[in-house]
Amino acid sequence: MKVEPNNPFLVRKQRHVLLKFALFLLFIALSFHIFLSVSSKLISSSPLQIRAHSPQNDTRAECDIFVGEWVADPAGPSYTNESCHVIEAHQNCVRNGRPDTGYLYWRWSPKDCELPKFDPRKFLNLMRNKSWAFVGDSIQRNHVQSLVCTLSQVEEAVEIYHDEEYRSKKWSFPSHNFTLSVIWDPFLTKAVIFEDINGISSSDVQLHLNKLGEEWTSQYKDLDYVVIAGGKWFLKTAIYYENDTVIGCHNCLVKNLTDLGFEYAYRKVINRVFDFVTGSNHKAFVFFRTTTPDHFENGEWFSGGQCNRTVPFKGGEVDMKDVDVAMRKIELEEFGKVGGSGKDQSLKLLDTTQLSLLRPDGHPGPYRQFHPFADGNKKVQTDCLHWCLPGPIDSWNDLLMQLLVQM
Repeated sequence: MKVEPNNPFLVRKQRHVLLKFALFLLFIALSFHIFLSVSSKLISSSPLQIRAHSPQNDTRAECDIFVGEWVADPAGPSYTNESCHVIEAHQNCVRNGRPDTGYLYWRWSPKDCELPKFDPRKFLNLMRNKSWAFVGDSIQRNHVQSLVCTLSQVEEAVEIYHDEEYRSKKWSFPSHNFTLSVIWDPFLTKAVIFEDINGISSSDVQLHLNKLGEEWTSQYKDLDYVVIAGGKWFLKTAIYYENDTVIGCHNCLVKNLTDLGFEYAYRKVINRVFDFVTGSNHKAFVFFRTTTPDHFENGEWFSGGQCNRTVPFKGGEVDMKDVDVAMRKIELEEFGKVGGSGKDQSLKLLDTTQLSLLRPDGHPGPYRQFHPFADGNKKVQTDCLHWCLPGPIDSWNDLLMQLLVQM
């Protein structure tokens, strides 16, 4: 049937169809606009989405937490010498009568980001069913006591082991099935110290540079996290062995041996430690802590050196001693060959050297003894290497926690 083009019925029908189609398109457009708007709000409100898609905006990934300054912290430490029962007598500065307390009210502040305070509850939850050990010398023991003191504000630590000299210890946090220990091995390598019939140690330490210390390597396979550090013990007079053969010494001019210097031994040992960690079939998370400067002024520990300052240094106000510069150089160079190149993400650098250099006020000084100047006593031993507890060393735990959550 032929339809007339000017048929009014047909015209009305065509207009009706076009109107319905136009309304349908408008509905689709509005729906799509609403979908985009809601999706945008959901994405912007989700920090996980932002971090996943825009890692370049996450400053924590770019910030060097070891570069910064000490700033005033009115809140002070999270524990006191009275609330913590594991502080050794010679680090208990308040109990020993230190009269000033300003050294307690500073915190480390990185230059380009915020460093959260150590959260003991979060740490213990992360460490559930785990084991952690600090390997090294008395500075490591100093540090582990700081950590135990902080964690004990959440759960009291239970000492479950100590060696005969109380140098190596282990604590348990039963409700978290977490163990924390310090393993005494100041050279990190096999060391032999001879004693005469009176039990007096000779000044000659024998270091076997190609044999790491069994104290810590024998326990390594059972550890989930390890903090390793060397340091000042390598300055002692020592005879060096490799493959059970004497190859030289340090500071032994009367021995008719080649004086190789402590740098030779320190580099050999640190290199071997890193080889052991990166080559082990057991993949623990390892933090290597850099050397700790001392702050003896006007002498050394044996010649009347003191540390009487009561406030931190500002950056640029103090230089490191030559031995600390040499040790740090070796540490950074050897670390750069392994962890620093990104080859092993389970090995991290805990670079406490520079921030510790700025805290001459945080040592026991003469207050390593109980009321040292009582009864007119003028001749006291001064400690400008270890740290008061509580004190600056507590900030090392802030750094550890930040490295831990970034792993």
